[in-house]
Amino acid sequence: MEENVKETVKQLLTEYLEANGHRKTPERYAILEAVYTIKGHFGIDELYNYMETESKFRVSRATLYNNIILLVDANLIIKHKFGNSSQFERAYKNETHHHMICTDCGKVTEFQDETLKRSIADTKLKKFTASHYSLYIYGTCSKCTWAKRRRKKNK
Repeated sequence: MEENVKETVKQLLTEYLEANGHRKTPERYAILEAVYTIKGHFGIDELYNYMETESKFRVSRATLYNNIILLVDANLIIKHKFGNSSQFERAYKNETHHHMICTDCGKVTEFQDETLKRSIADTKLKKFTASHYSLYIYGTCSKCTWAKRRRKKNK
């Protein structure tokens, strides 16, 4: 299954590049391969480190940034803005999930809720066709809540 996904996204990238007059470079395909190997969210630094250590395909940060933008435009990567940082994740065959973001430590936790999924799927949107969605719930994680309580007790 995973290899089928990688082959499909390579084909989708090829079609996108041809349709938009972009060159088909080995770097673009190596970055796409890395993105679809990484599980979950990742930042540019994580992707850069992964490419340098795991994939053994070295690319400059500028190449990485430019191609991430291209992959977002091609709808092969989803960009999330969690607080002050951008995170990315693969878009193709990525199961819908939701995000809880701690406003104290910045930790992002994914979760799934079938009731939320059904409610959103059943929502009628006038003059709009949804392709995907993201749900962000901001608050304080249990670790930060306990740390706050300990600090208050020690004062």
